[in-house]
Amino acid sequence: MTAQWVERVESEGEQLALIVRAGFHEPGVHFFTPDHLSQQLAHMRHPAGHVIEAHVHNPVRREVQYTQEVLILRRGRLRVDFYTPAGAYLLSSVLEAGDIILLTSGGHGFEVLEEIEMIEVKQGPFIGAVDKRHIPGIAAADVRVERSAG
Repeated sequence: MTAQWVERVESEGEQLALIVRAGFHEPGVHFFTPDHLSQQLAHMRHPAGHVIEAHVHNPVRREVQYTQEVLILRRGRLRVDFYTPAGAYLLSSVLEAGDIILLTSGGHGFEVLEEIEMIEVKQGPFIGAVDKRHIPGIAAADVRVERSAG
């Protein structure tokens, strides 16, 4: 995998997020996540005529401790602010159309820089207020953008 297209956001050795930039186009199957994560993220690129065997997923009991979510930015620009699990601000990154982010742990906040259209995928069912706690956000003057595509 080319580091230019895949970024890991970490704090004290713990992965908070994984960003796959729109420019990632490696052939074959590339899983970006280790097997232990409750949300798996992969990129697949196959030529015409390639067959993925028909299959059914078996019922397997799994235990999920934390909600992990995937955002697929279809249009616009979005700043993502990353926080430690305790709520301390770390850094920010700007997502562009076509980028995908997997938020695995810690905290996060967002500011829409250009009108966005995005898709969110996460485990359910959503439990409402029990599912998350709000933390103080970062002031615009204190934002540190680590990397921006483009």
